[in-house]
Amino acid sequence: MAAFAALAWADQAALGGAAPVWWLLPVAFVVAVGGADEAVKLFARRGIALPGGLVRLFTALVTCLPAAAGARAAPAAAMGWAAIGLAAATITLAVVEIARYRGGDDAPLARLAAGMFSVVFLGLPLACMVSLRLLGAGQATVVGGLLPLVSLIAVAKAGDIAAYVGGTLLGRHRMAPLLSPGKTWEGAVASIAGSCLAAWIMLDRLAGPESAGPWGGWLVYGAAVGAAAILGDLAESLLKRECGAKDSGRSLGAMGGVLDLVDSLLFAAPVAWGLWVLGG
Repeated sequence: MAAFAALAWADQAALGGAAPVWWLLPVAFVVAVGGADEAVKLFARRGIALPGGLVRLFTALVTCLPAAAGARAAPAAAMGWAAIGLAAATITLAVVEIARYRGGDDAPLARLAAGMFSVVFLGLPLACMVSLRLLGAGQATVVGGLLPLVSLIAVAKAGDIAAYVGGTLLGRHRMAPLLSPGKTWEGAVASIAGSCLAAWIMLDRLAGPESAGPWGGWLVYGAAVGAAAILGDLAESLLKRECGAKDSGRSLGAMGGVLDLVDSLLFAAPVAWGLWVLGG
């Protein structure tokens, strides 16, 4: 957190004359590579041996490519670079399977599908987060041009905290007993409420009166991003359960792995990006 805060300050201050997002790209790169590494190991537990180097490379590439568009580019142009990265990943992984094809089993399709899933599941949401930083460039708010990105993180993580507290104190009805036994409907309601509160603080209290905001205002933003965060958490739980793992990794100690840290952001980031773009 301290390292992220320092890099966020450097990025907002344009330290060394750096363009927006370039100080934060190392964080995105580490998360992309670390998450892709965990995905490769998870699929290995399922007997699917992915070309790990390529999966890590293309996840990081898709994540970082939107920065090439620059802060003045249209949002679609920035994400267009990510789409080029996805196309390159698809072609390369397909060529690898063509070259190693011997017939007689379904392993090539399984590897190709799992490899592309890993790149898309992690790389595309992280690319949306990079683009969110570019969307905010030049805004005059308490957190400056970081508002779109910081609001996403605040809303998703506030929902995580509220879900834990609400589920612990009030949880009675399980949401997905086989997939994630600890999650309850009461916790989900608390999560949405926490996300909406964070959205109100970020977009109504901290944003300046002249600042652009997401479509629908803080209430729509909080509810939509909060709901997407819950689904992202459940999607990562599905991946872990099907691969026979309790946590995605142990790189963060008791907190699990990188995917465990960012799971709620994986579905929330594209939703937040879409709302900010629609909001102008």
